[in-house]
Amino acid sequence: MAANGSNAASKATNNGGGKPSTPSTEQVVATFQRMRQEQRNMASKAAELEMESNEHSLVIDTLKDVDPSRKCFRLVGGVLVERTVKEVLPALQTNKEQLSKIIESLNTMMVEKGRELTEYRERYNIRLVGEGENDAQGQSTTASKDSEGGNPKSGAGVLVS
Repeated sequence: MAANGSNAASKATNNGGGKPSTPSTEQVVATFQRMRQEQRNMASKAAELEMESNEHSLVIDTLKDVDPSRKCFRLVGGVLVERTVKEVLPALQTNKEQLSKIIESLNTMMVEKGRELTEYRERYNIRLVGEGENDAQGQSTTASKDSEGGNPKSGAGVLVS
């Protein structure tokens, strides 16, 4: 019985003493901004790759109806290379498929990053500048729930522009 009591005491000590300190407001804002920037970068890259995929589609559609033995030129790493349509068309189709897979994975990563952002916003009660009155009312109910539950978070939250 004494062993169980000392076990519980050591667990309580570990939870209280080993608890990481809460990050400062500046650290919370910096982390939130970094996460938002990562999501924006992913969206930008996905849009860029989508445009490239559309260009591939245009070229593929154009070359489909052309004689396969006809010569065409392809830009590879900044060098213009002479090939035939039958050599270029399969390579373009493969590239387009790979672009589609990359775009799909980027979109999945953006959704995951969005979930992380939402969880982070809720965890640190982050409110963006320009959010409506309804959000401010939600903030006050969140703050009252936090103080009732004994949560150490302040009810004020963090305001991010």
